[in-house]
Amino acid sequence: MQYGAESAVVVDLSKRLGLALGMNSVECSLNFNALTLTTICDERCITTTRDTINQSINVNLLVQIQQIVNKTEAAINNDKLTPELTDHTTLAFDELDKTVYPTWLVGVFVGASCAAFAYLNGGSWSITAVTFIAGMVAMFTRIYLAKHHFNPFIAVIATAFIASLIGATTYYFDIGNNADIAVASSVLLLVPSFPLINSFSDILKGYVNIGVGRAVFTYMLTLSACVGIVMALVLLQIQHWGF
Repeated sequence: MQYGAESAVVVDLSKRLGLALGMNSVECSLNFNALTLTTICDERCITTTRDTINQSINVNLLVQIQQIVNKTEAAINNDKLTPELTDHTTLAFDELDKTVYPTWLVGVFVGASCAAFAYLNGGSWSITAVTFIAGMVAMFTRIYLAKHHFNPFIAVIATAFIASLIGATTYYFDIGNNADIAVASSVLLLVPSFPLINSFSDILKGYVNIGVGRAVFTYMLTLSACVGIVMALVLLQIQHWGF
């Protein structure tokens, strides 16, 4: 849940792993910021609740968790449940590979993707270069604020403000053929596409509460990005902007 998995995947993996490890029944209830799990084993019922801390999306971790569940089920099919298997599964979760790409590499590639959008929208090479710098610096800012546990909405506002501020320099120095392209493309890194897709998927699969919660969260992120952009344009006194 912390790293962007669909609700259906979370519930399915929880139930499969519990049954594979000898539980008689597993029930999972999800909220936007918490997870409640109830297991029944030998007529004993255990319920636990865990907070889901907001983290960045990490598909690599989700794949590793799915692989652990698959290996546990395969081992159960080939042999009986043993304490060694349970310990091995627990150790596998403790040793999840949580390494991420270096900050400088993420910033460079995000800047390059924003620059590519600018170029595809008809921007000149100078517009593309400014967009690259704006996107890269904005991503560095977002990662820095996330590492220091800033409120995600405040982090998005600050990131959008800095990206728009750098992109809008094309107005003042008359750089390139269309300054609007630089401003628009430099904030594309803030589009919450993955969470928005997950929210619609959750709603369609019956997890309406968490789907609505995720949708509202993505809309608030979008609104925060708009606030940051407007703040930068007002500060620079740019009256007319847009395609």
